[in-house]
Amino acid sequence: MGQNTHALWIRDGFPVSPGHSLVIPKRHVGSFFEINQEERAALLELLDQAQAAAKAEFQPDGFNIGINDGASAGQTVPHLHIHLIPRFHGDLPDPRGGVRWVIPDKADYWSPRA
Repeated sequence: MGQNTHALWIRDGFPVSPGHSLVIPKRHVGSFFEINQEERAALLELLDQAQAAAKAEFQPDGFNIGINDGASAGQTVPHLHIHLIPRFHGDLPDPRGGVRWVIPDKADYWSPRA
C-alpha cells in the first residue's frame, strides 16, 4: 500500500483475485473526468506501484484496469477509484474480451455469427 500527495492505493476489501487493489484520489471526486492533470499523474504513479507490488507478490499473468464512472456504469461508491485486478492463466476458461464483458451480449466479437 502507498500514497503520494494526491492519492493512495490499498488492497480491495472484497478482492476478485489475489492482489486486487484500488487507487483512490484523496480529494473527494466522483468521476475520473473531474480530476486535474496533477491528480491524474498521481493516480497513474500509484497504479504503477500497485502493479509492481502485485507482480512481486503474486506473479499474475496479466491485469485488468477498470473504473466504474457513473451509476449507469456500475459505480456504487460515489468516490473515484481505479481497480487493478491481477489475472492468472486459467482463472476463466476464456478471458478474451476482458472489460468488454460489462455488457455480455456485446462482448464476444470474435466468434462467427449466423
